[in-house]
Amino acid sequence: MSSAATSPAAARGTTRTGAHRARRTWRLSARAGGLAVVVVLLLTLAVAPFRTLMDQRSQLGRLQRQTEQLGRENADLQAKIQRFDDPAYMEQLARRCLGMVLPGEIAFVTIPVRGAPIPTEC
Repeated sequence: MSSAATSPAAARGTTRTGAHRARRTWRLSARAGGLAVVVVLLLTLAVAPFRTLMDQRSQLGRLQRQTEQLGRENADLQAKIQRFDDPAYMEQLARRCLGMVLPGEIAFVTIPVRGAPIPTEC
């Protein structure tokens, strides 16, 4: 083996120098081109289901937050309903909102100097 001919190009005497290098062109076989088209087609078809999935996930998050909020509101309303079962609370509402008194009690109503009496919040 000779040390001068280490590569096949050097053995032929056709070494490339900087100015004489041929441009390398990419050539795809029919099989590689078909595969590239199939991959691009699959990626394009996958975009719509992926977008739908993301939209559904965000909608699910919104609905979960709404469910939690409605659950808290429901608990507050249940607490209000429980208060109406208390006779002392019902008596307080009757006295304050309806102006009712027990038999034998004297009802006093204060009237402002100017205008009508200020209604209570009931």
